[in-house]
Amino acid sequence: MQTQDQITQAIMADPENRSFTDRGIAPLFAAPVTARINIVGQAPGLKAQNSRLYWNDQSGDRLRHWLGVDRDLFYHSGLFAVIPMDFYYPGKGKSGDLPPRKGFAAKWHPQILAQLPQLELTILIGQYAQRYYLPENRLNVTDTVKNYREFLPHFLPLVHPSPRNQLWQAKNPWFAQEVIPTLQALVKQIIEK
Repeated sequence: MQTQDQITQAIMADPENRSFTDRGIAPLFAAPVTARINIVGQAPGLKAQNSRLYWNDQSGDRLRHWLGVDRDLFYHSGLFAVIPMDFYYPGKGKSGDLPPRKGFAAKWHPQILAQLPQLELTILIGQYAQRYYLPENRLNVTDTVKNYREFLPHFLPLVHPSPRNQLWQAKNPWFAQEVIPTLQALVKQIIEK
């Protein structure tokens, strides 16, 4: 089995990632062997990629609030893995960032996850993570999140914590009333073991 450093080097050496590697951009993910909770989102945003720190923006602040944890616990406890569907910023599209590259997660996630024997919960943020990890699920993101209990105890689907989703949250009050308290309780239970 490869070490995490070897996997990182293989990702950087992959011809599909050459344009990033040539510009000195390393893949952005975190996979401490002690992780118990894995967060799978779309891909790093430009601010995260430039700062070399995942979820380092308003969306990250909201995500940590949803999780019920502070920055120190999130970044320094070794309890959280962050393994997005692509480890590089995909570029800007017409209505937000471009989607993650096809086939990227299938190529790298299994190798990284094999290094994480203590994972108890994987949080799936948005349609790309949910499609990949819940292949039998045919619901849209809203209905997937609304039916989150069907995917427990291993997976918990969420919408993206972007400030742009405030209207969605206003239209779906059940999310703040039911999903977030359940998420916080699960996270608390896992990290206090």
